[in-house]
Amino acid sequence: MSVLSAIIIGVLMGIVFGFALEKSRVFEPGMIVGQMQMRNFIMLKIFLTAVVTGLIVIGLMHGFFGGKLHPKALMYGADIIGGLVLGGAITLAGACPGTVFAQIGAGYKDSWLVLIGGLAGALTFSYLEPTLKPILLSGGPGKLTLDAVLGVPFWIPAFGLAAVLIALLVMLEKWRPWRNDLGQDHDGLRS
Repeated sequence: MSVLSAIIIGVLMGIVFGFALEKSRVFEPGMIVGQMQMRNFIMLKIFLTAVVTGLIVIGLMHGFFGGKLHPKALMYGADIIGGLVLGGAITLAGACPGTVFAQIGAGYKDSWLVLIGGLAGALTFSYLEPTLKPILLSGGPGKLTLDAVLGVPFWIPAFGLAAVLIALLVMLEKWRPWRNDLGQDHDGLRS
């Protein structure tokens, strides 16, 4: 694939992602904080749908079209500490690195402060990385994937997990319909 093709595909994927992000309203601070407080589940549904789509596409690519997997190593310190810090920051800010630009584009004035804070945090981490590296990058089994643990081709657990997540999404939607979280007239259609 040429660089130009990769750029075009990336831009098109970004447009589709941005459209889905805006239509689902998951970039809004209230939606993000509501998910973290377990008051609404739109974000969870959107992200699980993305995981299902990724599992199916990667399962097909790897299992039937020769695609290669490049999993990252599992590092307990980095994954647990990093996840807690990021989750806490997302909850406090009402934004995440993927939504802050959508918030800026939508005119949320506080989002500029979130962007500046994120950049300051990245800069601070870059200075502290030599000190933090032994703590964060120790204690993990390395590259650990479910297909390797089970000794089966990747597409089998990928499709199995996708089916389980689809069932979970159906149950979640029956329990908490999206219209209850977004409002009955969110899509402009009367029901």
